[in-house]
Amino acid sequence: MINRRRFMQSLAVASAAPINTLAQSNDSPLKPDPDGIIDLPQGWQYTVVARKGEEMDDGLVVPGFQDGMAAFVGKAGQIILVCNHEIYAHQSPSGAFGQRAERLGELGKRPLYDNGSGKTPGLGGTTTIHYDPRSRERTHMHMSLLGTEVNCAGGPTPWGSWLSCEECFIDPGTSFQRGHVVHREKKHGYIFEVSAHDMEAVEPVPLTQMGRFEHEAAAVDPVTGIVYLTEDQHRGLLYRYLPNVPGKLHEGGRLQALGIKERDKFDTRNWSDPNAMPVGTWFETRWVDLEEPDVANNDLRLRGAEMGAAVFARGEGVCYADGEIVMTATIGGPQRLGQVFSYVPSPAEGNSDERSKPGKIKLLAQSSTDSVLRHADNIVMSPWGDLVVCEDTAEHCGLVGIRPDGYQYPIADNAHSRSELAGACFSPDGNIMFVNIQVNGITLAITGPWSA
Repeated sequence: MINRRRFMQSLAVASAAPINTLAQSNDSPLKPDPDGIIDLPQGWQYTVVARKGEEMDDGLVVPGFQDGMAAFVGKAGQIILVCNHEIYAHQSPSGAFGQRAERLGELGKRPLYDNGSGKTPGLGGTTTIHYDPRSRERTHMHMSLLGTEVNCAGGPTPWGSWLSCEECFIDPGTSFQRGHVVHREKKHGYIFEVSAHDMEAVEPVPLTQMGRFEHEAAAVDPVTGIVYLTEDQHRGLLYRYLPNVPGKLHEGGRLQALGIKERDKFDTRNWSDPNAMPVGTWFETRWVDLEEPDVANNDLRLRGAEMGAAVFARGEGVCYADGEIVMTATIGGPQRLGQVFSYVPSPAEGNSDERSKPGKIKLLAQSSTDSVLRHADNIVMSPWGDLVVCEDTAEHCGLVGIRPDGYQYPIADNAHSRSELAGACFSPDGNIMFVNIQVNGITLAITGPWSA
């Protein structure tokens, strides 16, 4: 069978203009990995940082389904990773408490958000990993957020924490998940803040004013402290949270949804009208206030759309990228193969003056059968200025770079399993890229000639 990624790469290389960045060095074919983990270009290598099921320093085991992740500066040259785990309550074998939650009794007084009546605790949450780049080994690992559920993506903050997002909407009570009885004591569908530097699990406090919905990812503008949020729904919204005190999200704020100026209920998906939002065309924006964001019903996006907010086709990754907010929509576009958007904040973002100086948004890229990139998911800006996108597609999932001129190129490929790649992020010095192979339950550190 023809490898689509390598075939498309050969076409792209034939027409690509030379450029002295990673894209040029990466125009050589990806090499099949003899160990069957991930394919990389010549001269690149990886180290396995963590595997599902390994014992951690807190007596629990490494959970599976690793998703969003970020890297922070640690002590003595070490790197700290905070990693989400997208686990449902019925997936006990993939959780940190063992095959049948037998290690739940070892928690002691460690804070747990939802105990599940002592039977089905929340299995999501986050792990924190301390990694030594010199020895290429982890030196410490522990659960840093316990008892939450389906922690998909999130985002780092400029003040040294990780915003972990629950991609679910679950009420207290007893329910069934794929034939399993699940007990819930708390409401789910929130964002939790996790300090990157705590050596124990944090107190799990839901940031209710940031909305209760099926959260996907978060990006903080370091200039304003405003947080931008995506939602993994077919008619999802792009949200922003205006904190009362920048850097102190728990002190409350306002939640809003993006709309297009002078366009009511604008549809960015390009499903029914392929030309509704052309690639490269800027649209001025407006923001819709969402009152009482801690909703009882999973209808926040419906309320926002009725008030004129624009809809997106499964908003997934979002990141701050050199003054812009870049987000992905996994099934947007006429062929439903994904979109990438860029939002430029107003000079008066979040203030009354932005009405006369609005922010603007454009469709940066839209995938088709001729694209290297399919079904864009997690996204991050690289140290060399290109975007790096994780794919979540039915074919080989990989990492794809997008240059400022729009040229796409493969960085890595998972030709060995059906798993998506997730959580791509870079070490603070830019020399290491970390990424998760989600279904396999593996976290990797990748080194190579990033700017040859």
